[in-house]
Amino acid sequence: MRNTGLEPETTAARVRTTTPAGSRPRPRNPDGTRRRRTEGDALAEVHLRERNYRRGLAMSDMLATTASAAIALQAFGGERLRPVFVLALPIVVIVGKLQGLYDRDELVVSKSTLDEMPRLFHLATLIALAVWLTRKVFVVGAPSTADLVALWALLLASLTGGRMLARRIAAFTSPPERCLLLGGDQVFGRLAARLADDRNLVLVRWEPLDQVINRRARLEDLVEQDGIQRIIIAPGEGHSTEIVDVIRAAKATGLRVSLLPGILATVGSSVVFDDLGGIVLLGVPRFGLSQSSALLKRTLDLVGATALLVLMSPLMLVAMIAIKRGSPGPVFFRQTRVGRGGQPFSMIKLRTMVDGADALKPALAERNEAVGLFKIDNDPRITRDGRWLRRTHLDELPQMINVIRNEMSLVGPRPLILEEDETITGTDRRRLHLTPGITGQWQILGAARVPLAEMVKLDYLYIANWSLWGDIKILARTIPAMVGRRGQ
Repeated sequence: MRNTGLEPETTAARVRTTTPAGSRPRPRNPDGTRRRRTEGDALAEVHLRERNYRRGLAMSDMLATTASAAIALQAFGGERLRPVFVLALPIVVIVGKLQGLYDRDELVVSKSTLDEMPRLFHLATLIALAVWLTRKVFVVGAPSTADLVALWALLLASLTGGRMLARRIAAFTSPPERCLLLGGDQVFGRLAARLADDRNLVLVRWEPLDQVINRRARLEDLVEQDGIQRIIIAPGEGHSTEIVDVIRAAKATGLRVSLLPGILATVGSSVVFDDLGGIVLLGVPRFGLSQSSALLKRTLDLVGATALLVLMSPLMLVAMIAIKRGSPGPVFFRQTRVGRGGQPFSMIKLRTMVDGADALKPALAERNEAVGLFKIDNDPRITRDGRWLRRTHLDELPQMINVIRNEMSLVGPRPLILEEDETITGTDRRRLHLTPGITGQWQILGAARVPLAEMVKLDYLYIANWSLWGDIKILARTIPAMVGRRGQ
């Protein structure tokens, strides 16, 4: 069959075309040759994967509820659960089902437990109240208010941790999801780069959208030949009407569908759907923070920065002594960065390079590995002590002083040096609407991996979609992201 799409090997980001780890080998014919994948095989894998996730999450929720109730009651009040409590566990699953906690994974590519934390908060609250109201039936003894609070806290922690573990197990025991992009090769390259390290998903190929519009048979061929299980649609100009036909054909074939609407690249994802007599409107949030939102963000910054500075001060003292003994020069490194509204400020870090490292930058320019930024792997200017400081990220602790001074925020746009900021023009400069942050989406994705032009887009979307919960999620994701890169 003619290949109308770009082969994955020709893209800048290499996409896996072999059988990934965790997938099941393709069945073989009686003569030993590999049997051609059929539409039934692809859909069977879809159902297996979704069943593994649903069952794993349901079992996790029931175990978390039982363990939390038993531990909280026994540890804080000496009460114990009656065996009849087991009969109430299906109600936990039913309540979770009503909240959509078992259906979301089949709709999304990124199956993140952090994204469902608000609903888990509600679930933990409902379970704790239900146990309290029915304590005479399910509990031996008289639990106190402290038992209820302990139960709620344990439920929230165990539901979250259990679901994270359940999703890891489901991903390990399920075949990866095979995806097809309907769109252009540029979008394919961007998605391939983002998904290169994802063991749960394979971006198999891309197909021009025009090739499948009003052609259900073409979709069926792709499902059978390449084992496609999900299509990601990136609509282009003039395809607004035809997209509906493609979605209908895909759903009729049994494919899972994800949309990559271009409008969200401008207004962000925090839109509100509004129904005007059957006509769907999108309510776009204001750009920037209201006074109350700014107060919430500032409160988080002050509390978080102060706590970290106090708790980590002994480690910072040890690091300062090591820097002073390890190489000549000051303990702190100060660099001018561009802050909110374009105002420069002095960012403080523990010195990890030789004194006068900035003066050596021109000689190392040809070794720069980032686009628009200056990043070198195994930078020769880094001192011996500086390497472990960077691996542990202890060198960034003094930035908490910048946060307390209101020069930086815990989460926000990346603070650029003057030379980098001069390359940002036009509407992209609206990233300076907020105070720059110690971390952000650019840190999670890998600061050196994100080109400057793409980073400023991430900053814009962060501002356009700001929420306190969004900041908390970014902070939670920063730690594993930094540990996984070991400071690089």
